[in-house]
Formats: sequence, C-alpha cells, structure tokens
Amino acid sequence: MQGRSWQGVSVAELERASHTAVPALRTAFDGPFLVRAFLGGTGRANAASAIDPSQDAGLPERLERIAAAYRRVGMTPRFRSTPLDPPGLEEALLERGYREADASLVMAGPLAGFAAGDAALEALPAPTEEWLSVLATAEYQTEKRRAEKLQAPALMMVPAAWLLLRVEGQAAAAGQVAADGRLLGFFDIATAPAFRRRGMARRLLAAGAAWGQAQGATTGWLQVSATNTAARGLYEALGMREIYRYRYFLPG
Repeated sequence: MQGRSWQGVSVAELERASHTAVPALRTAFDGPFLVRAFLGGTGRANAASAIDPSQDAGLPERLERIAAAYRRVGMTPRFRSTPLDPPGLEEALLERGYREADASLVMAGPLAGFAAGDAALEALPAPTEEWLSVLATAEYQTEKRRAEKLQAPALMMVPAAWLLLRVEGQAAAAGQVAADGRLLGFFDIATAPAFRRRGMARRLLAAGAAWGQAQGATTGWLQVSATNTAARGLYEALGMREIYRYRYFLPG
C-alpha cells in the first residue's frame, strides 16, 4: 500500500526518522524546508527537504535563498523531493536549471515477520576499518562519504549500531541500524564478494531486526535505489512494501 505501511506509519513520520538517523553537522529551517549540510558526501545529510506540503507563497525566493546558503559554505545546492513537497517545487527547480537524479524508494514493514537473533552478529558502537572495507565492496566510498560515516556515531541522538556478520572468522556482511521509537532504520547493507548469493544480507537484516526489537522497535524501514531490483526483491520477501519515493535535484 503506497502512502502508509501496514502499521499505519506515515510519510511524515518516516521522514522525521530518516533525518534523525542520518545526522548532519549543520541544520537550519527556511519556511517549510529543513536545510542540512555535512561534508558533501551522502545525499540526505547534504540536501534541503520540505517537511510541510502546504502551499508556499514564498517558494521562488526561498529556493534562491537556500541555494545561496549552500554556495556560501562551499557546497553545491541539492534539493530532495518527497511527497511532502509544497505544490510547484519540481516545476520551480526545473525552471531554474536543476536536473533530477537518484530516485529511491522508502520501504517499511513489521519486524516480527523476519527478526531472528544470530550468534555470528557483532553490534559495534561505531564503524571500524573492517566494517568500512565490507561496505566499500558494494558502494563507491568517496573520502567525504567515508569521513561522514566515521563522524556519525558522535552525532547520533538515538540508539544505533554498526553490524558485522562473521562466517568462519571472516567479515561476510555489514550494515547499520538506528532505533527511533517504534521505527528501526536499516542502512548501508553490504555483502563481501566471497559470500554473495549465500543469504548473508537476509541473515544480517534478520539479526538487525532482533537488535531493533530489543530497543522497542516494531516497524523496520529502509531506502533502496529504484533500479536495484535484486535488493527490492529481498526486502519484499521480508514483508516490506513501498511507502513512497524521493528524488534529488541538482544544478544542471
């Protein structure tokens, strides 16, 4: 069901959880927009996102002001478009020469459907070099993205863990979880090449869900690229369903 998960979690609730789970060093509000800046690595921590879909009479001036704020700190303006956009945001960005990039889905579902403890799982308080090395096999790690991940633990205001699944003493899969009330967010799910197609991601997600349940969470959620059909298939098999989509807009 698009718009709400089976447990009634709203787009607004998931958006709040996502901003909490992915910290940024600098934040500001401009009308209905939350403006965030970190080191220029990950998208969400370095973009402006609307949090109120009401009509915004001052939208044109606001977009120019937000763009100027990013340029003032040496960053490229980036807008994140969600169902909480004020009317006319996409058209206004396109008129200003922005281009669409990186469409993603937000999926959610009950943890009870797949949570299972796993003795092979390590729940680390922060990313280690070993954890980062597993992630690097699945995602291109720029220096800025890497630096943001290393700084994130000190900025977290909710319980979080960096998960490492070991098989025969080797790091087989990695991921991160953040618990925010009833919501558990999953991030950076990666499997080392030697262990792919062996169900490691499923094991990691199941063990991470059990960790989340211990924190009081009942609903899991995650973000996945719209083009990553394999990952989407796995998440759907675990009982997660698409709730909404978001896109980024960057200067052309």
